[in-house]
Amino acid sequence: MNIEKIQTQFNLIAKTYDENRRKFISCFDDYYINTTDFLSNIIGNPKNILDLGSGTGLLPSYWYKYFPESNYTLCDIAEEMLEIARKRFNECSNVNYEVLDYSKELPAQNADLIISALSIHHLEHEQKKNLFKSIYEKLPENGYFVNYDQFCVEDESLNLQIEKYWINEIKNSGISEAEYNRWLDRKKIDRESTINEELTWLRQAGFKRADCIYSRGKFAVLVAGK
Repeated sequence: MNIEKIQTQFNLIAKTYDENRRKFISCFDDYYINTTDFLSNIIGNPKNILDLGSGTGLLPSYWYKYFPESNYTLCDIAEEMLEIARKRFNECSNVNYEVLDYSKELPAQNADLIISALSIHHLEHEQKKNLFKSIYEKLPENGYFVNYDQFCVEDESLNLQIEKYWINEIKNSGISEAEYNRWLDRKKIDRESTINEELTWLRQAGFKRADCIYSRGKFAVLVAGK
């Protein structure tokens, strides 16, 4: 994984990232909002929440609605993305920020819930495996890791059909040609794995409970409990 390329790509799109999310994710409400609503009812009351690859803070903004008293650490390698997150949470004293490559080290702050959205699929497979081990070690007993991410499927022919359907959805979303071409460029840094691969790696990392609670097309949400 070329960290500098990822950092540059996401700094370039920082200002338009949120407004384009729905254009790239037609299942946005189920994926981000309804899934988070469901999860908030089953994971207890986390005191410390860590968001990996936080970007503009979109995912923690949904978690914050349910856990406004929790302490949040938003971690990303793209500083300009985090600048937007700072504006989003401007009046929230319980939100902290860290410019950091989480594939190499996790923030020092405690966390009993670790979340991530559309970030880990940029890592090489070995980096994912090592990250899951680090996340497991970071969490306390009964802590949770939730990964909202982008996946492929094992069957190459079916995967091509899913990709084709997704691309057509994006083209019909009203996206500009310039933004579409920037997305194609960003797509080159994707390193997707299958849902089953990641569930296997999570269990190998030590998680006693790991499963997929939502899936549609390219997008799925995995939950792992320690």
